[in-house]
Amino acid sequence: MISRRLLRIKVLKALYAHLKSESNSLSVSEKNLVASIDKTYDLYFQMLSLIVELARHAEQRQQAAMQKKLPTAEDLNPNRKFVENSVIRLISESDSVNDYLASKKLSWSQYPELIKSLFNELEQTEYYQKYMLSQERSFREDLALVTDFYMNELENSEALEEVLEEQSILWNDDLGFALIMVTRTLSNIRASHQEVKVLPKFKSEDDLEYAKELFAKTALNFDKHQQLIEQYTRNWDVERIAYMDNLIMITAVTELLSFPSIPVKVTLDEYIEIAKYYSSPGSSNFINGVLDKIVATLNQEGKIEKSGRGLI
Repeated sequence: MISRRLLRIKVLKALYAHLKSESNSLSVSEKNLVASIDKTYDLYFQMLSLIVELARHAEQRQQAAMQKKLPTAEDLNPNRKFVENSVIRLISESDSVNDYLASKKLSWSQYPELIKSLFNELEQTEYYQKYMLSQERSFREDLALVTDFYMNELENSEALEEVLEEQSILWNDDLGFALIMVTRTLSNIRASHQEVKVLPKFKSEDDLEYAKELFAKTALNFDKHQQLIEQYTRNWDVERIAYMDNLIMITAVTELLSFPSIPVKVTLDEYIEIAKYYSSPGSSNFINGVLDKIVATLNQEGKIEKSGRGLI
């Protein structure tokens, strides 16, 4: 499922685009936010189906080898362990996966060179070669091979990154999150299952409303919260504070003041972590210091109201 952290990142990106474009339409920008969230869920299914395409490529290659005029003994009796991998077969036959792919018109059919390249790279890995040489034929071993592929071969693949960018500009920076969702799905698969239990889009029914509300309230209160932050950055040259730093702090303040069910510590930890990846070097320490001061003042003024035990 799409995590709250990813939703926060999506909101930040939507706010950045909205504010930089000087758009007057919150509704249009909100639709773009929702579309970006939906596309992340699409990417989850697209990536889940990738290993199936590699197995199909491997089988087609074996079939082509059998059709040679002078096939070798190995050509006629190929090692079909990967092609017949039980976990890959379960994914390939999954109605929940295939129905979603069909409904969204998602496929890898236009990218045979990528599939060929990824399979060739997989073949060279030590864990794949060990898997193919092993005499064991078990669900456990099949699952380990597929999991290793998703954990080791994709996140830093430039070829894959180029193809994903071509398929959707909304998939920028989403690959890591989609791969986490795939590995969680794999961890829930059992040999007794007849169907892949895909993750729901959200953990809670409130998650989408949370993202939309956070976006709208941050945009509407941007100037007000900017002024609050400026009170604690007077010793800094405002022009030298990274725009994303400001945006992260303003969004964090919005969350602190507008979402009583989210603990203060959760909000602070989340935005500080986000700053490590989406802002300038050292920003997380700077943002941490400013937000700590703001929280202390807002608490003294009674402006942070949290409901539930242990939320302050």
